Amino acid sequence: MMNAPAAPLSPYSSAPAASKIEVHTLSVLVDNEPGVLARVVGLFSGRGYNIESLTVAEVAHAEHLSRITIVTSGTPEMIEQIVHQLERLIPIHRVTDLTLRGGSIERELAMIKVAGRGENRVEAMRLADAFRARVVDATIDSFVFELTGNAGKIDQFVELMRPIGLVEVSRTGIAAMTRGPDAI
Repeated sequence: MMNAPAAPLSPYSSAPAASKIEVHTLSVLVDNEPGVLARVVGLFSGRGYNIESLTVAEVAHAEHLSRITIVTSGTPEMIEQIVHQLERLIPIHRVTDLTLRGGSIERELAMIKVAGRGENRVEAMRLADAFRARVVDATIDSFVFELTGNAGKIDQFVELMRPIGLVEVSRTGIAAMTRGPDAI
């Protein structure tokens, strides 16, 4: 009895292993005009890219320039494609991948509301002190803490507040820039 010939290999069977997913922070300098943010976000949604964090603010009033800071994830090839597609949008002046450039500083601001009385209130204050969170509002039954730091620090603080009486969290998203004297 003869063995059946082996099935031909699919062109996909010898494909290299998938690239690792990376998180990148992009800084995008744009004209401050209506519709620019919608075009940038549309580029991401139209191609199925995820935006994990997004911050936008005017940074040069006289020149009408805004800076968009986007945290996204994907394979290195996807990130490179995102950067190239952003660079082609007309109102964009410059796109910088701060992750590839290295030496960047990232911070986020969060307000965290915690309800509690008695021992929970004391524990919330003790943890807030350890994390250098500032009380920006207090009632007999609750606190609102303001915390600035990297995303991991904020995540950790939020998780510690859950069993104490976490009510809600509001976060600004990542703000980032490179270290040293040069602008992006």
